[in-house]
Amino acid sequence: MGIFSFIKDAGEKIFGKEKEKEEEHIEITEAKKEIVRRENAKAAEKLLETIKGLDLTVENPVINIEGNTATVYGLADSQAIREKIVLVIGNSEGIAKVDDRLAVKIEAPEASFHTVERGENLSKIAKEHYGDANKYTMIFEANKPMLKDPNKIYPGQVLRIPRLEQK
Repeated sequence: MGIFSFIKDAGEKIFGKEKEKEEEHIEITEAKKEIVRRENAKAAEKLLETIKGLDLTVENPVINIEGNTATVYGLADSQAIREKIVLVIGNSEGIAKVDDRLAVKIEAPEASFHTVERGENLSKIAKEHYGDANKYTMIFEANKPMLKDPNKIYPGQVLRIPRLEQK
């Protein structure tokens, strides 16, 4: 799928204080660089645990974090799972880009993505993408299990917008 951009300061916090110091351009010694590498590895492990906890099936998952970019590898069961994994990673505070290197077992057309803006809700987003506010449930279902309540989205969050089935 490629590289996806996200809002770095939106989403769940996965990094510790050393990562924040690194980004403040404080002089970093080799020891501090090692601490940042360990924090990146811990953050990657936390993301892998989150993906597993959401039952997003992926074989041999690997996440590498360098700077504010996460690169993800593995074999996802479907295109939808692949996209959800990218969103779980990208919708984490501190991640600005996801380099998607996932393969999929079952090819399917890609969904589009939408970055939530202040004042938006799923109905407004559905109206924009589908021309029908009542199709908000499609967007909600497409973003489960990351979304647990259709009324709880936040500015900067990126959502999957599935294609409408053609009849």
